[in-house]
Amino acid sequence: MDSDQAKTFLAIAASGSFQAASEHLHVTQSTVSARIQRLEEVLGVRLFVRNRSGASLTAAGRRFVEYAKRLVLTAEQARHHVSLPSRYCATLRIGGRIALWEGLLSVWLHWVREQAKDVAIHAEIGFEEDLMRRLIEGTLDIGLMYTPSHSPGLVVEHWFDEILVLVSSCPDVTRPEDDHDDYIYVEWGAAFDIQHTRSYPDLEPPPLTVNIGWLGVQLMLANGGTCYLPARMAKPLIESGRLYAVTDAPRYPLPVYMVYAKETDNPVIHQALNGLRMLSCDTGTFVNS
Repeated sequence: MDSDQAKTFLAIAASGSFQAASEHLHVTQSTVSARIQRLEEVLGVRLFVRNRSGASLTAAGRRFVEYAKRLVLTAEQARHHVSLPSRYCATLRIGGRIALWEGLLSVWLHWVREQAKDVAIHAEIGFEEDLMRRLIEGTLDIGLMYTPSHSPGLVVEHWFDEILVLVSSCPDVTRPEDDHDDYIYVEWGAAFDIQHTRSYPDLEPPPLTVNIGWLGVQLMLANGGTCYLPARMAKPLIESGRLYAVTDAPRYPLPVYMVYAKETDNPVIHQALNGLRMLSCDTGTFVNS
């Protein structure tokens, strides 16, 4: 077996679909099927059960997940380590939602570089689906996100709770209805959607929906409007007078999670996780745990 076969196996396991795996890997579906067929022949077992809804792992497939991750991870580590300049001894790969990079992960990244100067870091922005897939494949060490899924071999650890607050470019707004034509609905996840609907049962569908808070900020600053943002993101904009807090509006908690492999022999990952645990999400400074 080779790393391409293992990576294909993990892509199917993550997406539950041969077709979705082929689109992600940028290969034909027949190539995906051929790789899995060869892998099953080598292992002498059936790894997937295919049906109308996609593909699900067999018992043997579930047992093979951890071995596939190790195979892919070993190949990735070899590729990175061989190409690293001699002054670096390891690589750390971190991905997170864009809102978490502002004032949090950027501070943490600086801390890691100060603590481990011989570690090369690959940082990226992503959504939950991509981050989870990369974690399952073993090509990402730590993922920071709002709505993780669960997968064998991965730890989902609560990091902290964002507090979503209503802000507006207009100081007179007291509810989304006051600025309905310019209300920007940010997709903060299913829990937020349920709480938002309960708070505003008579609110008509907003005319504008965005998938990230950062885009909501840019649109408000450029064109005016109202939307929900994490309090830590809203604070400097309110203090500078660019936006206004809607003080009587409901506030909603939004949990943030760290996701990482249950087992790893990379000590830098443990150091990085400890740094995240010490990072105060209220002040963006480090405190003793």
